[in-house]
Amino acid sequence: MWIADASTLEALFRKLKSLETVPLGQLGGRICAVVDLETRFPVETWFKSEPYAHESNFVPKLLELTPDKTLLIVDRGFWNFRFFEELIKGKSDFITRLKGKAKYQPLRTLSRSSQHHDQLIRLGTGYQGNPILSLRLVEVKHDSTWYRYLTSVLDPEVLSPYIVADLYARRWRIEETFLTLKRLLGLSYLWTGSVNGIQLQLWATWLFYVVLIDLADEVAAELSMPLERISVEMVFRGLYHFSVAYEQGKATDPVTYLTAPENQDLGVVKAPRARRKKPPLDLSPFPHSEGLTNCYECLTCHQWGIGNGRST
Repeated sequence: MWIADASTLEALFRKLKSLETVPLGQLGGRICAVVDLETRFPVETWFKSEPYAHESNFVPKLLELTPDKTLLIVDRGFWNFRFFEELIKGKSDFITRLKGKAKYQPLRTLSRSSQHHDQLIRLGTGYQGNPILSLRLVEVKHDSTWYRYLTSVLDPEVLSPYIVADLYARRWRIEETFLTLKRLLGLSYLWTGSVNGIQLQLWATWLFYVVLIDLADEVAAELSMPLERISVEMVFRGLYHFSVAYEQGKATDPVTYLTAPENQDLGVVKAPRARRKKPPLDLSPFPHSEGLTNCYECLTCHQWGIGNGRST
């Protein structure tokens, strides 16, 4: 499971004498990254010197990189019918958000309730030779807002409606990755205006990021916690305190130091959030309808002849 997204690099930091003549606010370029959803490690990164390069510029490289049996999670910046078609032909799948003005034809409802709607659709009009795709539209209600997700995984036994929504929500991890690279690891300041210099700084920052994530993962394992409970930022800031203790001969291993009970004030473990009590989420392939008057309003019950029209 991979996440792909693009991000614009910040303006050049004009402290070097060689950059004094560079126009104020000149951006450093644009990167596209593919991140593994489980490990958070980067799979690949591409760089373009044009800061406003659209995500579609990276599509050919992304298709070339993606092996079969890969689930690619992307935002609407990668919305392209031919891109979707090539992914499906390559035996891979995707999850994205449905565009507001997208034209589609409903084919069959898989399941429906007051909180979700799962259906097969035919997307596209064939205009200018674009392919017409058979896809799955999953709509999930959160509070008072409906969110619409599009996926090429047609079988709800493989990805149930709420899992589709949950996986897309985890796309935010790549935004957190970009934030860590820029704000925490200093990629917001580009110290040279040359393309080669920017790329060197970019690759070096990615390398440090991988080491940092690996360290945070070891801290999580030592504490028997999921990685989500560990603050990558505080692990990074805790390295300074470890280095001081190391110089004083009081510590030799960063994982042992960061997880020691006496160092809990370093804040490497995130404080638990107060959560509202919610009913258990139905992760079955065909979630049942809530509050409907008879089973024929639920396609699953109708399909299997359960209920015979009696109230549920």
